[in-house]
Order: sequence, then structure tokens, then C-alpha cells
Amino acid sequence: MKILTIETTCDETAAAVVTGELQVLGSVVASQDELHQRFGGVVPEIASRAHLERILPVIDETLRRAGIKLTDLDAVAVANQPGLAGSLLVGLAAAKALCLALNIPLIAVNHLQAHIYACRIAHGADVFPCIGLVVSGGHTSLYRCLGPIDFTPLGGTIDDAAGEAFDKVAAMLGLPYPGGPNIEKAAIAGNPQRYDFPRSLLRDVERLDFSFSGLKTAVRYQIVGQGMPVDSSVLDQQTIADLAASFQEAVIDCLIGKSLQAVDATNLRTLCVAGGVAANGRFRAKLTEACQQADVRLFIPPANLCTDNAVMGAIAVERFKVGLFEDLELDVVPGLVRGAV
Repeated sequence: MKILTIETTCDETAAAVVTGELQVLGSVVASQDELHQRFGGVVPEIASRAHLERILPVIDETLRRAGIKLTDLDAVAVANQPGLAGSLLVGLAAAKALCLALNIPLIAVNHLQAHIYACRIAHGADVFPCIGLVVSGGHTSLYRCLGPIDFTPLGGTIDDAAGEAFDKVAAMLGLPYPGGPNIEKAAIAGNPQRYDFPRSLLRDVERLDFSFSGLKTAVRYQIVGQGMPVDSSVLDQQTIADLAASFQEAVIDCLIGKSLQAVDATNLRTLCVAGGVAANGRFRAKLTEACQQADVRLFIPPANLCTDNAVMGAIAVERFKVGLFEDLELDVVPGLVRGAV
């Protein structure tokens, strides 16, 4: 079995070829960071236009690296939810065209479920059943994952995603986009205890949700006070480092706390964490320590499989095996409906 997987949910154009044994024959990711950097975030129209320019070259290069031809494919899988509508449509159109031309099955991939499945790919082990945490620029969601095609939402952010908060706070501090890596870098020289920022909902053990809007506002007020425009030029480098470290620590405490609350609530003693924020070194170190203390088995992919990629689309293999195929009427499901998977 050889499946071409396509990922265009946000601002990475990616493709991979995976086998039924979960071997990765080829993988390509084309980033758009340089296109969105001056805007401080992803611009949907720019993202979709870039996908149009890159999708065919990315697929062609992926097949070349895999050493196969289009006619060797047994199916095409594409992430059709959730994400930016224009970006999703580019990937879906390409997948449909290939399936029609080659007369092979089309497989739908849920982007968030695929992130969790990246733990299975990275570690070569059966990670199910588990608690899954997806933490990225657009999503912060907890799932009960009884199997690779059995996901139940447990909770998520009620406002900003964790990665979105990183980007917005980075902008306040005068740090470049993307915010996550630059805040992490600045925080190395900072004191994470200098500012006592809020850990929203952390003490509410009955609710497996996240909230980062108040934390973001607390950072803003620490910089300039209420009712004042943000001006990072008034900050010295040590203050920027301390603010970055204190903010990062608050986010990490919330992510770890809620994840372990989900473990306790379900009695599933395995935790799988993925998404761009999971590449954060401080988060990985503190989460590893916390899971060891709580006797929880932890799986996190390497950094290159945390950020958006098509290798995680190998979850399509599980759907192929049970015959979960789509017709060419398949549509995109942009955004993230509360409680939906």
C-alpha cells in the first residue's frame, strides 16, 4: 500500500508518501513564514495563493523522493478539516483531481487527529488508548483517543489558542513572527518567577478547558498599563526576557495541569502531545518531569513532526484498512466548531 498524503490546512504546503507499514518513503514541507512575517501572523488570502503556487511542485518532489510514480499510488489522503477555508480548498482540489485521474480512493484526514497520530509515527509504538493534546497556533484541544479512528473531545480553549497567544505576546515585546520560537529564545535569559501571571481555569478540575486571553491581557498591562498603546521600545532586554519567561511559564503550567487533569478524569495513563507549541523545549522538559512524577506514559514527536507536516497524514492508513473512503463530493470544514472532531 502506498498513500499520498496532502496537508494545506494553514500556511505549510506539505505532502508525503507512506506505506501500509507506516514507512515514510518521501516527505516535503514548504513553509510560508517569510510571506507572513511582516504581518505578524498568517494572512489567509496570501496563504491560499501560496498553496496554489506550491502544491504541484511539492507533490512532484515528494514522489521523486519516494522513488515512485503517480500510477504506483493506492489512495490519496487530504486534510479537509479544520483550517483556513482557502488553504483547505487547494489541497482538497488537488487530491480530488488525482483520485479522479488515477481512479483510486480519496481519504479524508482530520488535521487535529493527525497531529496526535504523529506520536504513533514518531515512536513506532501503539500509543492508543490515550489522552491527546493538540497545542498549536490555531488549536489547543484535549481528546480521549480510544483508537486511531475513535476520538472524543474533552475540552479546548475558550478564546485564544496557546500558539496564537505566543504570537500576540511576541508582537507586544517587539519580537519577530513566529512568536513561539522567539519567545522561547528570549526566555532563556529571563526569570520565569519575576511576574506572577494568571493561570486561568487551572484550579477548576471539573472543566478541561483552556483560556489564554486573560494571560495575554495581563502581559499587556504589565508593559504599559491599562488604556495605553503598547510600545515595546520602553522595555530593556532583561525586562523583555523576564516577561517572555514568565508568560511562557504560565502557558506551560496550564497545558501540563489540564493534561494531567484529563488523565486523572479518564484513567488513561498515556498522554500524546503534538502541535507546533509541543516543539517548545521548556514545555517538553517540564511535561516530561511532570509525567514521570505522575506515572504517566508520555509521547511527543520530534520538532519536525510537531509543526504542520504531511507525515502525520499517515493516519489515513488506519482509515484505508477499514474502508473509510470519501466520494468526490467531499467538502472542507474550515474553522473549529466547539466540541467537533
